[in-house]
Amino acid sequence: MINAIVLIHAEAQRIPETAQAVADISGVAEVYSCAGDIDLIAIVRVRDHSEIAQVVTERINKVEGVVRTATHIAFQSYSSADVEAGFSLGE
Repeated sequence: MINAIVLIHAEAQRIPETAQAVADISGVAEVYSCAGDIDLIAIVRVRDHSEIAQVVTERINKVEGVVRTATHIAFQSYSSADVEAGFSLGE
């Protein structure tokens, strides 16, 4: 499974509708509204790299209210449970 983080700049007056439209796209696992420079963050989970291009360029970028996106592909996933398990080895 390939994970990508898509940072989305959206029209301010359309953020809730834009977020829901992005969340309804196949391949989008989650969408978060944010404070700061980015309006929305979408987590994309797909089977191969070509699907990322389809989800982002053919679907997310065409959602009404999306101004621009920046996509970051994740290499490794970490969580607090993973870190704690690493330190507890051999106990």
